[in-house]
Amino acid sequence: MANEYTPPKVWTMEEENGGQFASINRPDSGARHEKELPVGEHPIQLYSMGTPNGQKVTIMLEELLALGVKDAEYDAHLISILDADQFGSGFVNVNPNSKIPALVDNSFLEPINVFESGSILVYLAEKFGYFLPNDFAARASVMNWLFWLHGSAPYLGGGFGHFYAYAPEKFEYPINRFTMEAKRQLDVLDKQLAKTKYIAGDEYSIADIAIWPWYGATVLGRMYDAAEFLDVESYKNVRRWAEQIDQREAVKRGRIVNRKWGEEWEQVAERHSAADIDQALAKRPE
Repeated sequence: MANEYTPPKVWTMEEENGGQFASINRPDSGARHEKELPVGEHPIQLYSMGTPNGQKVTIMLEELLALGVKDAEYDAHLISILDADQFGSGFVNVNPNSKIPALVDNSFLEPINVFESGSILVYLAEKFGYFLPNDFAARASVMNWLFWLHGSAPYLGGGFGHFYAYAPEKFEYPINRFTMEAKRQLDVLDKQLAKTKYIAGDEYSIADIAIWPWYGATVLGRMYDAAEFLDVESYKNVRRWAEQIDQREAVKRGRIVNRKWGEEWEQVAERHSAADIDQALAKRPE
């Protein structure tokens, strides 16, 4: 191969390596600037962006509110990852890994910091008693699929999505490599959903809430403009499940929080009350 890459003896970062996220990616951690986090009036403070990982938590909170759990009221503050908000000192104090979403629960004497979207889902499920079964076997099934998601989604997003949609140049090998894995994962889900109504069984759970923003959005044609390329129509059980989840009112509400892109009715940059989402959805075409 004429352009074959030979790794150096010791890797060093080039100042500009191309791609959509080149300006914020670095090989070190920690705060890059001083910036305090805003704090709203509710005990639960969410610092996030409406990416698939961010949607998991806002959907969970909206599902809890739909059940009448008043203590799940929350303020959602936008952390713009392209503007490097996640490297502000206040955010790093909550999540030293500088990734969204991050949550602070101020309902206790000492605030509790929770980061990693899966950890937040489990925390909220256990705190409020919904979407995570008490039955030992059913709970194990939900946790299996939650951990499956957190092992699998990086291949879909950082692997397939990066090389297919975001990399500055398109190369056949990485696109083929990650397309094969993305399709294998969709096949795993399709075969599971041929047997069950929801991901982990007959009950809607945090497994569905975690997986839908990634794989549901993919088969609904909302990810990477890749629906035809991935032949998503062939995953009929995943499609059935994705469309079913998509019709849930809490999902419609949660997926548009901390967004500043898309249609006008899909943009709720900050959420401090139900009225913020209501006003955006009122602009949705009939």
